[in-house]
Amino acid sequence: MTDKKFNRTLVTTALPYANGPIHLGHFAGTFLPADIYVRYKRLRGEDIIHIGGSDEHGVPITIRAEKEGITPQQVVDRFHNLQKDALAKANISIDNFSRTSLPVHHATAQEFFLDMEQKGIFVKKTEKQFYDEDAKMFLSDRYVTGTCPVCGNTDANGDQCENCGTYLSATELINPKSKITSKTPVLRETLHWYFPLGKYQKQLEAFINQHEGDWRQNVINYSRTWLNSGLTDRAITRDLSWGVNVPLTSDDAKGKVLYVWFDAVLGYISSTKEWAVKHGKPDTWKKYWLQPDTRLIHFIGKDNVVFHTLMFPAMLMAKNEGSAEQYILPDNVPASEFMNIEGKKFSKSRGYAIYLSDFLEKFPADTLRYMIAMNYPENRDTDFSWKEFQSRTNSELADTLGNFVKRVIDFTNARMGGVVPEVAENQLSENDTHLKSQILTRVGATDTEAQVKPAFTITEYYEQFSIRSAVFETMQIAGLANKYFNDETPWKSIKENPEKCKRTIFVSLNVCYSLAIIFYPILPDTSKKIFRMLGIEDDIDEKIKQGAIKWDDVKTFQLRGGHKLSGTSEILFKKIEDADIEPELKKIDQMISDAQTAEQAKTEQVKSEAAPPAHETAAVAKPVITIEDFEKIDLRVGTVTACEKVPKADKLLKLQVRIGANERQILSGIAMHFTPEEMVGKNILVVANLAPRKMRGLDSNGMLLAVEGSDGKLNLVQPQGDGINGNAVK
Repeated sequence: MTDKKFNRTLVTTALPYANGPIHLGHFAGTFLPADIYVRYKRLRGEDIIHIGGSDEHGVPITIRAEKEGITPQQVVDRFHNLQKDALAKANISIDNFSRTSLPVHHATAQEFFLDMEQKGIFVKKTEKQFYDEDAKMFLSDRYVTGTCPVCGNTDANGDQCENCGTYLSATELINPKSKITSKTPVLRETLHWYFPLGKYQKQLEAFINQHEGDWRQNVINYSRTWLNSGLTDRAITRDLSWGVNVPLTSDDAKGKVLYVWFDAVLGYISSTKEWAVKHGKPDTWKKYWLQPDTRLIHFIGKDNVVFHTLMFPAMLMAKNEGSAEQYILPDNVPASEFMNIEGKKFSKSRGYAIYLSDFLEKFPADTLRYMIAMNYPENRDTDFSWKEFQSRTNSELADTLGNFVKRVIDFTNARMGGVVPEVAENQLSENDTHLKSQILTRVGATDTEAQVKPAFTITEYYEQFSIRSAVFETMQIAGLANKYFNDETPWKSIKENPEKCKRTIFVSLNVCYSLAIIFYPILPDTSKKIFRMLGIEDDIDEKIKQGAIKWDDVKTFQLRGGHKLSGTSEILFKKIEDADIEPELKKIDQMISDAQTAEQAKTEQVKSEAAPPAHETAAVAKPVITIEDFEKIDLRVGTVTACEKVPKADKLLKLQVRIGANERQILSGIAMHFTPEEMVGKNILVVANLAPRKMRGLDSNGMLLAVEGSDGKLNLVQPQGDGINGNAVK
């Protein structure tokens, strides 16, 4: 853990591919938490910028272009603008949303490549890569599809299986096919440049170790899993026509571009350069990348962890070697888990998605921001539910926050001429000061002791990137304010005790001001409406940047007696009726149905392609074997002695299996059907003489047998009897 002091902060958000619109999974995992954090820090008066952009290279772009019969540039032009517009409508305050297709980015990426090439850092290797003979081109991993060797998914990509999360190489796929022609590709030799990631293993281990305790444990675990497996060389060039050209004139470099994993992360630097130019100070970017008193924070999803904790830092380490300019390394990488939709993982390719722009056409941005912030997948996967969205909007936003603010404003306008009453603070009652004390204690803006003190304050939660807890505590303050107003009954005291009524309204109006401040990171539109009703009409964002409105303003009452309100009021949140979300629930049902139909069609296609000739028995699904072939298979009874999940592989379990006097490790894609605890102690049937293989860098020595039921549930083949462990099946 580090206790380094910083004078400025640079926040980045992962660059989404410009081959489709942004869905709520992207929004929840990166953009919203980053924006909430940045807005909070601006209220604290800190020097902070938020940098992002779209990733406009890589195979997903070219595949989409080919499907639509247009150029890759036309694809990225369309989706970059759609993404930028959607984020703006969601009130994501990115200081610069750039593009990796811009000249400034190409120049930045090529500068990094040439620097490392001149230092002799890269390794050149001739390798065998799939080649489509009909299309007359080498196929990058994403242009190859086939069956995943881990989970059996028949639609796995050559770089990763989306079904089980396993990172792959195209040559590991079973029955590989070209996405261009659907033909089986052949292997041909080609030359590529590799980055020697293993060279930086020790430095990266030290880098990860120094952040033990202040980084999320999932980030530490993902990083160490890779480190424990041993880092190896990674290709940084590809045989493609779309991307950053390899800046060499040799014949070896012709037709090659930088691999997107290498060039995309450099988009953070090129975007900062673009931002500096736009502000008329081209060298300002150096202050944020080359000065050690700058804090670099990457907001990402868990599927991007190793690129930001190992690969990008290693690239910066390599760039820093022998250089007068020293790039800073990430100080924190608050990676989120996944947000699912009604129990289904967001997936564009499978059709499980709610797109940000579509959502904002029907519902206000602040309602979405609140719902997602309260379900932020900080350290576990969470779920987006339309029913919960409705419930939180109605009960928390409308009935708690909105109800309190509108009642106070309406009462002041109707009964007090729209003016803050004159009240001396030494005249406040015990109930008045108790509410103020509770607010200060929860926000963390005071050092005084309170009778009931939360485990952490809102301020502390934000500093720890605990967005969900910070938002929860913020809404608790609105609840306290609502209760205070109800308990004080100003509609009665205005007749029975006018001085008490004045105190209640004075305190309540100032609490409205405090709520506008502390809700600003979460609900910026709503906060501006509250300020406007309170008679503060200026540009709130600008006032915050100038320090005229700040986080610590909650320490004191900001509205003094005689201050004039705007005289208007509005309902902050319209309640969501069942009829409003009924179409969305039907869309979800249809989405799931369509995806299941498509998957069933793929399964049937695979079966039909494997079907036997007409003269053979229909029950025969595989080639006929002889008894001698069968006798080669050594089926034995094993007992599971230990079992655990494999990190970064949602469907993979690692089992320790005792077979007679021997114990071996077997990896199996059954995690969606059985928990590790359920497996321990079970007798299973094992193919004991299967050739060992590597999965996710781990050895697997054998295969267990299971049968899929009509409901899709796997059933283990479990031999019964005493003393059968290690026995052969006869």
